[in-house]
Amino acid sequence: MAATELEHAHSAEVVTKVDTAEVPSAAWGWSGESRRTFRIAGWAVVVILLAMLFENQQGSSSGSGNVGYIFLVVFAAGLAGILIRDSIVSRKPR
Repeated sequence: MAATELEHAHSAEVVTKVDTAEVPSAAWGWSGESRRTFRIAGWAVVVILLAMLFENQQGSSSGSGNVGYIFLVVFAAGLAGILIRDSIVSRKPR
């Protein structure tokens, strides 16, 4: 009797676009990517990168110390550009 209950439990399969041979978790229905979660994490990284611009400046010497700031701004702008492009592209119907 336990075998029939088990068969009934697996008869209603979850339909996904992912092959269960490649991604075993697709059989449970949670193999898809969460675009919203990745966007939120991306914007959090942008904010953290820009927050690094306001570090404590007491012991730093003047001169070529702005190279790190340039890299922070360039990486934050690049990531923001990727996130904005992704949200624009995902709105357009394919």
